Amino acid sequence: MTILVTGATGGYGAAALNELKTLVPQDEIFALARSEEKAATLRDKGFQVRIATYDDPESLEKAFSGIDRLLFVSSSEVGSRKAQHQHVVDAAKNAGVSYIAYTSFNKADTSTSPLAEEHAYTEKAILTSGIAHTFLRNNWYMENDLPLIEAALKVGKLVHAGGDGKAGWVLRSELAKLGARAVSGKFDFPSVLEAGNPLITYKQLAEVVESVTGTKLDVVDADVDTASQFLQDNAGLPQDFADMIAGSQSVVKSGSLAVEPSDIEQYLGRPFVTIKESLQQLLGK
Repeated sequence: MTILVTGATGGYGAAALNELKTLVPQDEIFALARSEEKAATLRDKGFQVRIATYDDPESLEKAFSGIDRLLFVSSSEVGSRKAQHQHVVDAAKNAGVSYIAYTSFNKADTSTSPLAEEHAYTEKAILTSGIAHTFLRNNWYMENDLPLIEAALKVGKLVHAGGDGKAGWVLRSELAKLGARAVSGKFDFPSVLEAGNPLITYKQLAEVVESVTGTKLDVVDADVDTASQFLQDNAGLPQDFADMIAGSQSVVKSGSLAVEPSDIEQYLGRPFVTIKESLQQLLGK
């Protein structure tokens, strides 16, 4: 059996590779990198590397040659994913890949969130391909809101644009471990898995931050522009990055992430690390 992990130099892909080598022999694992330069670190860690980009169908088909199972990490290039992901699915089918675990979005097939559209497209492409699959519909990375949390602790105030919306924040490494188990072939996974922690609001998240740090926070529910300005002023973020984070908070506000998770313990072998434990790790507490 051979397994390939895409996005292998990113945070999710790297964590998945580390988990995967505890589950299967490392000589069965391949990592996908965009260039020889990026491949060097992976090779230093003992991984076999294939070179390809999502924009180059020919390179993908060559990279997938002889691969049985694929952990397909979604592209970070929002707006370009449909074409890129179609290339991945087509190359997988042409190369004879037998299973795809794909990092998707909660309720991608029915969600009205703008972030869901490209994931819904990709899920449909995988379904059309006929390749066996698991759609890993991941909730919100805890790391997404680390700049907000650190800024809040700095000034004693957490300004967000999430309203009363709920999310199931999870460490990226936890979701990567789930993905590694899915693609390993050692466990039975369903075709769709809604992955997240128990749902809470930003106000409740702030309360967990308070319990972890002992710092009292004034929680302010604001519009996206105000939330972005807060990050620019107190986290030192450039406007475009602050706008992106504040905009993502409005996704939480919309209710798109208020999706009750599947029985994660059944597939991970334990519950996800809790939101409190996640914050303790990220904040060094």
